[in-house]
Parts: sequence; structure tokens; C-alpha cells
Amino acid sequence: MLLLLFAQSGLLFAEEPAKVRNVLFIVSDDLKASVLGCYGDPLCKTPNIDELAARSMVFDKTYCQGLVCGPSRQSFMFSRYVGASGSGPSMAEHFKNNGWYTARVGKIYHMRVPGDIIAGTNGVDHAASWTERFNAPGREAHTPGLYSLLNQNIFTTEEENRQSTGDPHRPFVTVESEGDGTDQPDYKAATKAIELMREHKDNPFFLAVGFVRPHYPMVAPPNYFEPYPIDKITAPQTLPGDHDDIPKAGLARSTSQKSGISKYPDNVKRMWAGYYAAVTFMDVQVGRVLGELDRLGLRDNTVVVFTSDHGYHLGEHEFWLKSNVHEEVTHVPLIVFTPGRKSGRAVTFAELVDIYPTVSELAGLSIPSDIVGHSLVPAIADPTAILRDIAYSGGGKQRSLRNDQWSYMNYGKDGEELYDMQEDPGQFTNLAKNSRYAEVLNGFRERLSKIQ
Repeated sequence: MLLLLFAQSGLLFAEEPAKVRNVLFIVSDDLKASVLGCYGDPLCKTPNIDELAARSMVFDKTYCQGLVCGPSRQSFMFSRYVGASGSGPSMAEHFKNNGWYTARVGKIYHMRVPGDIIAGTNGVDHAASWTERFNAPGREAHTPGLYSLLNQNIFTTEEENRQSTGDPHRPFVTVESEGDGTDQPDYKAATKAIELMREHKDNPFFLAVGFVRPHYPMVAPPNYFEPYPIDKITAPQTLPGDHDDIPKAGLARSTSQKSGISKYPDNVKRMWAGYYAAVTFMDVQVGRVLGELDRLGLRDNTVVVFTSDHGYHLGEHEFWLKSNVHEEVTHVPLIVFTPGRKSGRAVTFAELVDIYPTVSELAGLSIPSDIVGHSLVPAIADPTAILRDIAYSGGGKQRSLRNDQWSYMNYGKDGEELYDMQEDPGQFTNLAKNSRYAEVLNGFRERLSKIQ
């Protein structure tokens, strides 16, 4: 029996967590934390993820380590920072080596979206992680229905000449698909996950379910678009000259001007509508999987983790996509349900590399000594526990640190950014060249130099 001292109440009481026999690891693709209802979005409908959050420990200050799909997924599956190497087992492989059935459904390691989804191929998978693995193919931008290429202001139901694999404008595609959505990869992934839980319910399993939405193309049936008319959507605030104090290395490769969507202001809102629709469709699939977990009586012995590989720009700073270290890209959701534990919202910073040691400890497995993550179990027991006071994100020359007050970004010889997140949460005023903050900058530089 574990005795926990809850500082906020001053009461000492006993809590005995249930024995963990299964891990359900759910990963969304390109999902920014702020779009979920449980993270404060008033418009996006995510009732199933919100219900999971209400039962779980929600980590409000979680940051990804990679800035695009491949590096981020490598980082959390191996609990290593981007660029680090090692010969140790992946998270799933660690469970497999300890006698658990491990399976992947959909995208866990990197897959090209839409390329590998259309082809139904494994992408850059790690075969040693899995007892079995299953892909969830779909037609993506070629799905019949109303196709919109929003940076070109093209709307058509014709299936020819659609932007798809390798085409330059593919990130700006939405499709209001014909049918009920059962042809979509995320629906298929949820269906397969349900089958596997039924098949393996009597033995320990580590089941990783990778949904590809809201990654572009944003495809969902029309009823998922209906709650998001553009007159309900407020486009992100932009300021004249916003890019003037951002180093060139800190500018997104895709901007409103470069992509052409700046010519069509309402289409910025339609991009948000497509993103919301895709998120809501994904949420329904999460609900299907969690519903089956309950029907099988597995909720009381299964750890459930929900997260995303990284966030996404939808016109903030007139930036689009990912691949940079601003808040919209680095801040991700992390929700951890542990049977027998109280729900709450943890105040500590967390990193995606922390998932591996956390689920290992909850499952009673050893934690490999060569990983960089920290177990979040103390914060699951006591949400006031501080396990990290800062979080790292990075890729290539772009590296960042985030704490309660500051967001620091470093591009080597190509410059820096520093934002006071208490006074300037939108990151509009770069303080890196202001001599008043020299001591703050030096502290971040020193700390960043120690991260390998």
C-alpha cells in the first residue's frame, strides 16, 4: 500500500492502485493541445477525449521533443532526445521482452501521410517492437466528396487533379467525404483495435493505436464539418511586422503569403473548420476504443495514455504546418488514466520522452537505465509534485526550452528568441536582443548546452 501526502489538503491517506495488466497507448497526429475541449477550446467537440481526461491525470505543460512526425515518434518510443542514439529496446519492445503481447494499429512510428496510408505500407516502422502490426489504409485526398484546396480557392467534387502524395499544396486540402466514414483510416484503426482487445483480453497486452487525423488531408463526412461554420471561427490574431524580430531560421517554411492562402481570408477559417472536423472524427474513434475497453471490463486494469507527436500552426504568426519551436508546435496533450488513481491536473512540466518510464513503472516493469525520460508516476499520485521545471524541444538547428515564465529558442549562430509567456503568451515580442534580459539568456544557453 502506497501512502501519499497531498500537500494541497494536508491530509494523509492511503491509496492502493489497481494492478496493471494492459497498456492502451493512443497517439493522434499533428494535434495541438489547445484545440481539445479539456485543454480549453470552447468550440471543438471532443467529448470522448474530454471524458477520458476527467478520469485521468492531465499534464497541462507537456512538450514534444521532435518537431515533425518521424523524430518525435522515435523520441517517445525510445525515450531519447532527437539525434541521440542507443541500442536499448523501444517502449513496446520492452513490454514484449517481458512477455506481453504488443501490437501496432495504424501510425506509431513514422508513416508518410498520405503516401503510406494510401499504399497501406508500414512506413518507417520498428518491427522488433511488435508481436503483430496492422495498417489502416484509406484514399485520403482521393476520397469521393467535396474536395477543397483552400490556398488555391478550388472547390470541386471531381476526383481528377487532386493534390496528394508529393504535391506541393497537399497541406491545404480538406474533403467532406461521401458515406459514413467507415472507409477512413482512423475508423479502420479503431475497428482493428477493438478486435485485438477482444482477442487478447485474457492476457497482458500493450496496444498502440495510431490515428492519422488531424494530419492533412483533413477528411471527414459532412456532419463533422457542420458544427464549424466559418462565422463561428475567429482566425488567429496577426500583427503587422510580426516577423521583423524573428530570426530567419525561426520563420516557418510555409507562411500565409508563400502558400497563397493570405489571398482568401475566409479560407483560413475553413482550414480551422477542416482541422476541427478531423479532430472530432478522431475523437469519435477514440470513444469507440474506450467504449470497448469498458465493455470488456478492462478499464480497471488498463493504463490508457493519449497524446500527439507534436502540434501544428494554423495561421498563428501567419505560419502553417510544423517544423519550428514556437508554442503551437511544441505544446502537446498528455492524458494518463491509471486504474485506482485519482484524476486531476498535474502542475509539473513533462516531456513525451517521459511516457516510456511512466508506463513501465505503472506496469511493474524495470525502467531501462539508458533512457532520458523521467517517470511521471509521482505526479500521477500527487498532481502538485514538480518533476521537471523546464521542457526541451528541438530538431536540427532549432532548439528550445520552456518554463513557467519563459520560452527560449536557439538557432545557433542564426539567432535566438525569448518570450515572456506570462506577459506575452502569443509570442509577439522577441526580447532576445534586449540587454535587460542578458542574465536570463545566459541561464538558458548554459542549460541548453547540457542537453545532448
